[in-house]
Amino acid sequence: MKPIYILFLTFFVLFSGSNLQAQEMDSLNTDTSFAELSMILLQNVRDGKPTKQIESKLAEVSQEELNADLNTESEKKAFWLNIYNAYVQILLLDKPDLFEDRNSWFGYNFFSSPQVTIAGKELSFDTIEHGIIRHSKIKLSMGYWDKWFPSDYEVMFRWEEVDPRVHFALNCGAKACPYIAIYDPERVEEQLDISSKQYLEKTTEYDADQDKVKVNALMSWFRADFGGKSGAVEMLKKYEIIPQDADPSVSFLEYDWTLELDNYKDI
Repeated sequence: MKPIYILFLTFFVLFSGSNLQAQEMDSLNTDTSFAELSMILLQNVRDGKPTKQIESKLAEVSQEELNADLNTESEKKAFWLNIYNAYVQILLLDKPDLFEDRNSWFGYNFFSSPQVTIAGKELSFDTIEHGIIRHSKIKLSMGYWDKWFPSDYEVMFRWEEVDPRVHFALNCGAKACPYIAIYDPERVEEQLDISSKQYLEKTTEYDADQDKVKVNALMSWFRADFGGKSGAVEMLKKYEIIPQDADPSVSFLEYDWTLELDNYKDI
């Protein structure tokens, strides 16, 4: 290999790396809100750009500053949805084998082990989903039981109420998960409606002749969030998945836990 080519290649690699770092620094040197920063983080993950400095800023911000910045429910929703989806991708793109330990009862568990640091607190994906997003629900209670003693951190950052649409917005890395969208605090309510309708269209099997409907497993695991089977039927009607006058029996489909990353969609 000629020396001049080696020199050029070295310069290109160094310049590209510094350029990517500069792009990431741009997102930190502006008056960016933390909800907007969560959007940039997820976009960088999607585009294969650096995220370490954004991760550091998210880890080092004080709880008081973050709480003051996330001062609307829409900002909370966009921030925590983007954080959950971004860090699942960050961890599994780096070490996809981590997903194999998602059902472990002892030792490391991908969902229950703390591994995401936000505002000085190391969080598990379960804490983000069931503690903050689902307003301190006990994970295995199907949504019927609240936590008896939620942490001060959860109480500070959790959403005001359970929104069943989040189950069609959180992507845990499995093939059956909803696609990953970047949630904007100014559009998050509209986006949640879009993602819910599209996921339900994709996963619902309706048999009008037999008056039966098969729905995704999420509506079983978190059935209280949806208002039980009758609430699931009403949601299907709301998004025009089944006719308004339908009164079908409800059963649940199997969940495909095959690992699938980079499942993005613009909405």
